[in-house]
Amino acid sequence: MSSPLNWHPAKRPQPATLTGRFVRLEKLDPKRDTEDLWEVFQGPRADNKLWDYLAYGPFSEREDFDHWLDTNAASSDPLFYSVIDLANGQTQGILSLMSIVPDQGRIEIGHIAFGAAMQRTPKGSEAVYLLGKLAFALGNRRLEWKCNNDNARSKRAALRFGFTFEGVFRKHMVIKDRNRDTAWFSITDDEWPAIAAGFERWLAEDNQRPEGQVRTLQACR
Repeated sequence: MSSPLNWHPAKRPQPATLTGRFVRLEKLDPKRDTEDLWEVFQGPRADNKLWDYLAYGPFSEREDFDHWLDTNAASSDPLFYSVIDLANGQTQGILSLMSIVPDQGRIEIGHIAFGAAMQRTPKGSEAVYLLGKLAFALGNRRLEWKCNNDNARSKRAALRFGFTFEGVFRKHMVIKDRNRDTAWFSITDDEWPAIAAGFERWLAEDNQRPEGQVRTLQACR
């Protein structure tokens, strides 16, 4: 039998502003964010593959999109954050803390939807880092990442961010009338300090190339 942990339940996340070098996370606010998000998600420069593995979207009607944002903003689990580009003030994506179980100290980053302007930039990495940092500051023991097992982009991102692959839940869900086998990943509290240090090294100003891009993220493991 293992020894007692002397552990106390985690705190439940509350809406807060989290600021990094490239982005600021704020609670999703449809009045503030709807125009920007409609443009980045459904505009001419939108990433058409964004919705392939999400349970919702794409949205052909603005009314449906606005209802989706309103529903997300009213939720506390998932608790949705907007990702705001510090350089130009545009809201360029959303993500959430979800599956929140304070009594067991586990929480998940999910419902990730980053516009094309965030992809292949440090902004998405920093958004995940800021929520991971918050998750463990609240006292959680485990941070989860789950995605459709067919979603190669999400699985690559999870590994890149330092999550450990744990396995596949077969026939876990039916999404858009299709089977979803779900890949599970996690970071534990004892792993987080080294992973956080890797994020911080990568996001640091001295990791910038002359043209303003950052080097490949290699230090999160």
